[in-house]
Amino acid sequence: MSGTTPPPDGAAIPPAPAAGTETAALSRRLAQLDEALAVAGDRVDARTASRARVIGDQVRARLALGVDHTVVALLGGTGSGKSSLFNAICGLDFAEVGVRRPTTAEAAACVWGAGGDALLDWLEVEADRRIERESALDGETEAPLRGLVLLDLPDHDSIEPAHRAAVDRLLPMADLLVWVVDPQKYADDALHSGYLRRLVGHEGAMVVVLNQVDTVPADQRESLVRDLRRLLVEDGLTDVTVRTASARTGEGVAEMRDTLADVVSRQSLAARRGSAEVADAARLVSAEVAPGEPSEEDLDVTPVAVTLAQAAGLPAIADAVAAVVRGSEDPVPAFVAVQPGTVSLARAQWADAVTARLPRRWADAVRTSVAGTDEIRAAADDALSRVAVVARRSARAAVLSVLTFVLAVSAVASAAVGVGLALGSGGVDDALRPAWPAAAALALLAVLCGVLAVRARRSAALRRAEAVRRDGRTALEAVARRCLADPTRAVLADHRRVRELLAGARGS
Repeated sequence: MSGTTPPPDGAAIPPAPAAGTETAALSRRLAQLDEALAVAGDRVDARTASRARVIGDQVRARLALGVDHTVVALLGGTGSGKSSLFNAICGLDFAEVGVRRPTTAEAAACVWGAGGDALLDWLEVEADRRIERESALDGETEAPLRGLVLLDLPDHDSIEPAHRAAVDRLLPMADLLVWVVDPQKYADDALHSGYLRRLVGHEGAMVVVLNQVDTVPADQRESLVRDLRRLLVEDGLTDVTVRTASARTGEGVAEMRDTLADVVSRQSLAARRGSAEVADAARLVSAEVAPGEPSEEDLDVTPVAVTLAQAAGLPAIADAVAAVVRGSEDPVPAFVAVQPGTVSLARAQWADAVTARLPRRWADAVRTSVAGTDEIRAAADDALSRVAVVARRSARAAVLSVLTFVLAVSAVASAAVGVGLALGSGGVDDALRPAWPAAAALALLAVLCGVLAVRARRSAALRRAEAVRRDGRTALEAVARRCLADPTRAVLADHRRVRELLAGARGS
């Protein structure tokens, strides 16, 4: 059996665009992440924001070192043969193996080519734990790996807390993660739950090596590899390259060197690893943001205006105006001051409805931004004091009432004149015959004018009452918009901006 198990379809590390293009795109995404955090401010959990900034700073620092070197980290548990594989790839007996481990919480590094000191300083690899691989004796045999920085990290399952701390610090700083597992412990939950499941989305910057395959009968190796891939899929890692090797016999080591040479030739791998890290940071912050914002319909302040109008006595005042216009002598009452409890309740109900689907910190920001109870009360009282309450009677109705009276008097007078003439002349029928039509016509006109006067009063009463209601409601809606809706829109605009920036930072 070949020492290298071919990766599943689509699992090989895909070709990448030029480093300059990816680095520029990643720099834009980092800027979007920074701006999202700046706009969000304390509306994002401080620990989440701090973690995102740390990730961004690490990626930025890594990119600032350029992409001439590719950092590959070998990670594994106790007994996986990770350090032996490190030595086999390097061709040197440099990393501490066997019973001598664990002796240090520091990583060891092998560098192919010169100029990696700045990168190793950033990785905080001690000077006595660095070695340069290429020499004049090698000729060009090591040239394909030129630019590789291979790290041997402490065991991630060590009983020494400092060892795991070193792994956790260096893991996000590597461009490619090579997880070394052995046939006995490849299903260890400490590896899968502690690390692999948290790396979903980083499959393109990860290789899993099943080491010590020389200890497994040849007819069982394929099933072992299939089971390892099954576990990776259950972890959510569907496109991870899986290889087999034996540091003791050398099986698969040449293929591993070829894989690393291929990785080194793709100088944008650092940017691609950084891309996954920035996407992780953006997803962390995205958990603090809602998928969308309340609609304009959700910001409708009509219910608040109606509540304030009722509390201020607007309907009663409008009805009193209508009564006066219709002829009542009762005075029109004044607006009453809205009670604090009513304002507070209306304010809270409106804010609760608007923020129902927002995360807690954004909801709190909305409640903090809107005007307080006293401010809303004062604004409502001031707005209502400017509403014109016109309670005078209709001039048209007054004219029609006068005309009705005049016509009625004329009708009576005409009838009286006719009767007088009839009594004086003795010919009652002949005398009354011309007077009755005139009196009837005047009486009919008087009735018509009276009906029109009543209608005019009613129309004027309805019109002026409606004007008071409309103007009062409009004034109170303006108060509610200014005190509630407008400040909320400002917060929601920030929320929308943060959400859009994070989408850009995720690369979506």
